[in-house]
Amino acid sequence: MQSIATLTFAPSLDCATETDVLYPEGKLRCAAPQFEPGGGGINVARAIHMLGGKALAIYPAGGPTGAHLTHLLQQEGLTVDVVTTQDWTRQNLHVFTREQKEQYRFVMPGATLHDEEIHALRQRVAALAAGSLLVISGSLPPGMDVADLVDLLVFARQNHLHCVVDSSGPALEAAVREGGLLLIKPNRKELAALAGTTLDSLEQVVAAARDLIRREVSRYIVVSLGADGALAVSREQQVLATPPAVTALSTVGAGDSMVAALTLKLAERASLEEMLRWGVAAGTAATLRHGTQLCDPQATARLAAEVHIGR
Repeated sequence: MQSIATLTFAPSLDCATETDVLYPEGKLRCAAPQFEPGGGGINVARAIHMLGGKALAIYPAGGPTGAHLTHLLQQEGLTVDVVTTQDWTRQNLHVFTREQKEQYRFVMPGATLHDEEIHALRQRVAALAAGSLLVISGSLPPGMDVADLVDLLVFARQNHLHCVVDSSGPALEAAVREGGLLLIKPNRKELAALAGTTLDSLEQVVAAARDLIRREVSRYIVVSLGADGALAVSREQQVLATPPAVTALSTVGAGDSMVAALTLKLAERASLEEMLRWGVAAGTAATLRHGTQLCDPQATARLAAEVHIGR
């Protein structure tokens, strides 16, 4: 199996709680808070660990919130490689309202990364073994722009690493322009933006993905279709995976859980069908849990057997 590492530029300490209803000005009595690690790559590493795999989590962290984040990850048994930062790690807040059964997500800006801290993260990447999978997931924080991301992708490729990128907006666009990736996971809207056209049918989605593959943007493209599942496309194949109907409690962590399962199956050199089956199952399993919790391994295995595969 290939080694896996994840890289998170804007990690967070996530606080989840519940209250009866949200309204302005009054005091909202909340349940005892639950703290969990957050950030795209960190969640991918956590979910890989939950699913029985191993992944090194590389990330910047600073201040008491950063120390709390690292402590929680080590409690879960993850292997971490931390770059200490001047700024404190951000803290996000997720609130579930019992009466409305709605979830509110208050997301703070990431801690500013300084040039020397970005360089230190690059050195952590340089230490990875050639042939490893590197998952770069999440947003870019203040102090880091897309040029820094592109430089790191070029550096990773020169060091013979295989990159999985799960981001959005300018970061995803820059990664696609650079190309040479192993896997990207846009949703239909993001793929349409990358293709510069509307994608009203699955046939158009497949054609847009195939065009990116032909241009050597990425070897695999997995298009998230929300509750309808996902479509995986390679140069030779296309696979559609539809999950069983479930009652979702939260969508937080579903995308990260999906990327985790996709990456784990890539490391195991599984087929495209098996990779997508487990990716959709893990993403669906995450929606069955409250707050910021990720995929439960037992639920993922059960759902994997129920995912419908089509072409």
